[in-house]
Amino acid sequence: MRILVLGSTGYLGAHVAERLRALPGARVLVGGRSAAADVPVDLATDSVDRMAEALAPAAVDTVVNCAGATGGDPVTLAELNARGPAVLCAALRRARPAARLVHLGSAAEYGPGAERVRVPESAATRPLTAYGATKLAGTVTVATSDLDAVVLRVGNPVGPGAPPSGLPGRVGGLLRTAGTDPDAVLRLGDLSAYRDFVDVRDVARAVERAVTATGPLPRVLNIGGGDAVPVRRLVRTLADTAGFRGRIEEHGAGSARSDQVSWQCSDITAARAALGWRPSYSLDESLAALWSAGARPPSLVPEGDRPS
Repeated sequence: MRILVLGSTGYLGAHVAERLRALPGARVLVGGRSAAADVPVDLATDSVDRMAEALAPAAVDTVVNCAGATGGDPVTLAELNARGPAVLCAALRRARPAARLVHLGSAAEYGPGAERVRVPESAATRPLTAYGATKLAGTVTVATSDLDAVVLRVGNPVGPGAPPSGLPGRVGGLLRTAGTDPDAVLRLGDLSAYRDFVDVRDVARAVERAVTATGPLPRVLNIGGGDAVPVRRLVRTLADTAGFRGRIEEHGAGSARSDQVSWQCSDITAARAALGWRPSYSLDESLAALWSAGARPPSLVPEGDRPS
């Protein structure tokens, strides 16, 4: 099996590529702008013709799209999250119409959730940010294509290698700076939101299941922890794991998304039925792995949802 992974230098993509390389008989190809890429493609700028020309000789059986932007201006978000998947789908139809496409979406596509309600894939999508809106555009393009395609709508990833662009990685960096100084103060925004955290290694395992599944899959599958966790608990648990002896202060508002989306929790029943997948790591285990893995520099093309 020949598998092309786009976005393999990002947080999710690196774990996905590592997991897929362990599959018996798999040949994992890397796609991207780097000179070292096996398949030279640029989702932000390539034309359909140019991308089809790059895909055809690679003769891949599956494409996994982990590429995308979580931050930046609206143009950058639209280029990578909306335009990119559209060009990719069109290019695959020309070059490898029988290939399976596994695309990583985001739970931010749903927008505000009702408290204590797990959101199924059939729920209305009402994103409140440019990030969520552009990710939704990519999902719609993939899900309505005539390809053998599935969108894995990922919750808030956490675990080893978490980048500083997201709350877990950022807090981990602050804790390393603070050390065990009893007078240290972590000044953060409002931590009252609830989020559905999922270990990045479980996300990679869900991708593996989607890649190797036989027969057609549902067009969209939620990949999350299945529980709404107070962000404040995540921060406190990570601080305890780090041996932090100072105090944590919440000053003012959190991120724009936290202020507008106070509750998020995905219903993961469909992923269990279609992929035989369920989370295998607890949040405590994910945070312990994040801390023991050390700091990770930010990716040039980060992926995944930002928890706050």
